[in-house]
Amino acid sequence: MTAGFWMVVAVGGAFGALGRAALTLWMGPMGYFPIATFLVNLLGSLMIGMAWSYFSRSGGQILLSAFLMTGVLGGFTTFSTFSLETAHLIQQGAWGWAASYLVLSVLCCLFGAGLGIWLLR
Repeated sequence: MTAGFWMVVAVGGAFGALGRAALTLWMGPMGYFPIATFLVNLLGSLMIGMAWSYFSRSGGQILLSAFLMTGVLGGFTTFSTFSLETAHLIQQGAWGWAASYLVLSVLCCLFGAGLGIWLLR
């Protein structure tokens, strides 16, 4: 890959991380359930499904797909934060919240990615 490829991924990642931070700060703490991370991952899953569906049909847009899918959406969504928040809920003894967050995140994000693919087909 060229230096241009790596630059578009890095710039996209910066935009995605800034978007996630802005949404998280705007929403603030929401009690036990980490709603900001949940919504970020759900929205990101929907958007990556839509992007994949578009780029798989259009072809030849490697830099744009790298910018959007790997960069922006990779920087926006966050599996590591999801994992940490789930572990924190378990450590607090909030087993019901942890299980709800785990199950809802996985199912809703899979649904979001599938919906995004379906919307652009």
